[in-house]
This record gives sequence, C-alpha cells and structure tokens, in this order.
Amino acid sequence: MRENDRVTSATRRPETPASTVLPRLIATDLDGTLLHDDKSVSQRTIAALAAAERAGVEVFFVTGRPARWMDVVSDHVHGHGLAICGNGAAVVDLHGGPGAHRFVKIRDLALENARDAVRMLRDAAPGTAFAVERTYGLHLDPVYPSLHMEAPETVAPAEKLLADDAPDADQPVLKVLAYHDRIAPDDFLTLARLAVGDRATITRSSPSALLEISGPGVSKASTLALCCAERGISHEEVVAFGDMPNDVEMLTWAGRSYAMGNAHPDVIAAASGRTVANNEDGVAVVIERLLAGKA
Repeated sequence: MRENDRVTSATRRPETPASTVLPRLIATDLDGTLLHDDKSVSQRTIAALAAAERAGVEVFFVTGRPARWMDVVSDHVHGHGLAICGNGAAVVDLHGGPGAHRFVKIRDLALENARDAVRMLRDAAPGTAFAVERTYGLHLDPVYPSLHMEAPETVAPAEKLLADDAPDADQPVLKVLAYHDRIAPDDFLTLARLAVGDRATITRSSPSALLEISGPGVSKASTLALCCAERGISHEEVVAFGDMPNDVEMLTWAGRSYAMGNAHPDVIAAASGRTVANNEDGVAVVIERLLAGKA
C-alpha cells in the first residue's frame, strides 16, 4: 500500500481514549464547522482559538475554500497564520492579513488529469456543468449556475478553460468543480468516483450536487499529513473537526476527531467523537475541554 493510500483511507480509526495530554495541533474545517451558518466567527470561538495558541497548540484551518475566500478568518489565526485551502491543493500564509495571502505550497491538478475527469464525467453524467479553480480566479462553463460569491474571470466550455492557451494558463489548476441539477448529491459523488477512478480525487462539501475534483492523492488529510511531518507532529498529536464528506479522510487520519452535531452521516461514522453543531460553537466546546484536561 502506498503512503498516500494510508493517509487518505476512509476506514474509521478506533476511538482514542480521553487524555490529559494536549494535542500539538488542532485542524478544523470552516464552513459548517468553525463558522456559524452566517459565516461569522463567534467571540467564544475566537477566545478558544487564542487560548489554544497561548497553550502552545497550533491551529490549522483546513478548508475547501480558495485562498481568496480566507479573509473571514485571517484575523483569528494568532501568529502562525497558515491555512490548507482547496481541499489540500494549497497551503497559504495568512500573516499579511486580508488581501495579502501568500501561497507556500501548491499541489495542483495536472491539465491532463483535469481534461480526463471532465471527459469521463460528461460521458457518465450528461448535463454536468464545470468550473475551473485556478490560484487567483474562477472560470466557468456557460451553463454553470451562480453558486459562488464572485464573478468568473472567464466563461467558456470546460475544454477551452483547460486548454494550453486558456485564459490564466500560467496559473496552476487547484481543482475542477462539477455540478449536476438532476442527480442526488451522494449519488453523483459515487457515480463520479467510479467514472474517474484514479485520475483524480473527488469529494464534496456542499449540500447540493456540487463535486470538487483535485489531483490524485490530494486531500485535506494528505496535505495536513505533509505539513505535520514538516513540523515533527504525528497524527496521534492532532485533533480534527469537520462536517462534510471532504473531511472524512482528515478525521480518520487524526488521532482524535470530532464530527459536528450537524455533520453528514459519513462524517459521524468516520470521527472518533462528536460535538454540538457549528451554530452552538462545537469546536470551541471541545477546545475548552481539551485545555481543561477533560476531553
């Protein structure tokens, strides 16, 4: 078995007993996890993050969001200022604050793999609409719906967006988005994974049938594992939080993990513990217990 296979395994890890030893790193998803539904960060959560850092625990934000959508948490990273974005496609330094984020690691989706994934999904699920996420902008199929908070850089068929001479072709492709308006979200994910196979990693974080396609072996878990290895941190020393299928591998990999009260059933099955919902500050609840030696 390859190392990436171990990192991204979706087999549930046995529950880790409660310990009074603090973790060295907290890894938390954002939307549906750390953030309230209105995308705010509560004062309780801000205080819990700050307390964790004062206790010597690093906090990583691990999200499907692109780097340019990270302004909402830039003021709450307390010193180290690192985030894993795009489901593991990029590690971003947030030290400069809003508008000054810097890429420190990129794990892109090769053009050949992206083109293959688009072709395979068009064949397997006619009517699929695509978007291409590059480092600094979003590019859309003409039929792709208005799902995101920004205007596209370019509108053209996905094949043209992925051509060698495409607009912004000098920027790496971080992920391809695929949307279908007539297939149930979990069914679309299963169909896409079967169709595309090992040409790409496919997951989802949206309640709709919107899939996120990354490079082979690229996930929140695998990039988090790389970052932890660089710091000499083992998976047993990590506590992770999440709510959607794109969090499953990370929750499985971490020594301790918590599904939110609002989590997808697959996330509940993968995590070793559970906390209350995002709107009830579920991440802060666990951090407070960790710091008090009660989790």
